[in-house]
Amino acid sequence: MYLNRLQKIVVLLSFLLFITGCKTTQVTIPGMPGRDAKHEFRGAWIQTAYQGEYQTMSPEILKKDFIRKLDHLQACGINALIFQVRPEADAFYYSEIEPWSRFYTGEQGKAPEGNFDLMQFLIEECHKRAMEFHAWLNPYRVCTNLNAKLADNHIYHANPGRCVIYNNQLLFDPGIPQNREFICSVVRDIVLRYDVDAIHMDDYFYPYPAAQAPFPDEESFRRYGLAKGYAESGRDDWRRENVNQLIRELKRTILLTKPWVRFGISPFGIYRNKKSTPDQSGSETNGLQNYDDLYADILLWVREGWIDYNMPQIYWEIGHPAADYQTLIGWWNQYAAGRPLYIGQDVARTMKADQLAEKMALEKQASRVEGHCFWPANELLWNNKGVSDSLRTNYHRYPALIPPYTHLHDKKPKDVSRLKSEWTPEGYLLHWEAKQSRTNPELAVYFVVYRFGAGETVNLNDPSKIVAVTREKKYLLPYNRGEEKYTYIITAVDRFHNESIKGKRKKVKL
Repeated sequence: MYLNRLQKIVVLLSFLLFITGCKTTQVTIPGMPGRDAKHEFRGAWIQTAYQGEYQTMSPEILKKDFIRKLDHLQACGINALIFQVRPEADAFYYSEIEPWSRFYTGEQGKAPEGNFDLMQFLIEECHKRAMEFHAWLNPYRVCTNLNAKLADNHIYHANPGRCVIYNNQLLFDPGIPQNREFICSVVRDIVLRYDVDAIHMDDYFYPYPAAQAPFPDEESFRRYGLAKGYAESGRDDWRRENVNQLIRELKRTILLTKPWVRFGISPFGIYRNKKSTPDQSGSETNGLQNYDDLYADILLWVREGWIDYNMPQIYWEIGHPAADYQTLIGWWNQYAAGRPLYIGQDVARTMKADQLAEKMALEKQASRVEGHCFWPANELLWNNKGVSDSLRTNYHRYPALIPPYTHLHDKKPKDVSRLKSEWTPEGYLLHWEAKQSRTNPELAVYFVVYRFGAGETVNLNDPSKIVAVTREKKYLLPYNRGEEKYTYIITAVDRFHNESIKGKRKKVKL
């Protein structure tokens, strides 16, 4: 049985984790070097921190606005939405742990009209479009501005000693174990109650350093660092280990709750500068560093399997003097270490430099890069210098399936059954059956519809033959007087994005 096997895997993995304006240059997708053309992660980030647009919208207006946004992103080929649901220890969803976000309703703790759960709505709308929903959380940030009023039920009021003030922000002290436990409880609550596809965190771990302002963790270091044998000279190592423990415990939390939900990190684009590493393994860059400045040892997390995808924010231009895009994509490609690697791109900087074509070509040529994510989604919605047009007509002109997460599960789901074509009140319809379950991720969760003309060779690796990716068990055929013969093939895809091998065929005249 699936659950028995899954439980054994969970126990084993949990034990291991516990101990351990663009030019539209044609870049034809099927002919590109590197990975296959059919599988590509295509994400977009929607930020909520510092945004005021939601505060004046009624639930009905919010629904219409996000349906418009999702329709546009889908038309651009986006297959994953990364939405910021917890910008400052608060929520864009119904929570009994943290208050409603002030960025959502204008006042922290103030409920939206009818307790409208925006995250639940977005999950449903994304899944209708066969898009993934990644819940984006900021782990340590409590408040982005000390002048902002915290809700009466905010955790800070009950535990002020677990927070520190730094650079006009209120933050959870990463060195206090109870803060890790609390963050894990928030993630567990989301994963348990919502059908999210992934938990996502970006580059905010220890805060970006302010000039001549050391991080104020003397008390927690004295209580927890010295007690564990760290000398004062090893405080940086202690800080890194604090974040390591959080990442390891978060992965374990997700694994024990819903093992098919992924955990992804989008770190700052530089791991370490070459001049900072004794073995010269860092990149030929000169900027802020994950390892030394944010205490985020992202390569360790990748190697140890504590995260399921890595999405470095390579936001600079090709030829940037301190952080060259071409240098960095090559460096991250070298250190992918067997985990899915996606590239975070800054749309505004890319389009201003007129480098979309070059960046996409470099990405395709990197053998371990499996996709990209655009920051922010608004730039696509505004079609900055034609970026959406370029995606729709060129780089994303054919659908793409998200690459399978074979490190989590590598078996193919069963094919669909009872594939039929018939006239219905909806029109000429293909419909099929497939066993499904919300608690068994090995079963089909969505379906791919391929179409081949008479005499065409059937090739399921050709994305130009995909006419639909859908969670419905039906497809409305484009009937046209019944004069053309076509072969339709339906495949099933599980929660890990493994696709059934052959699919079921049906010949029809349209």
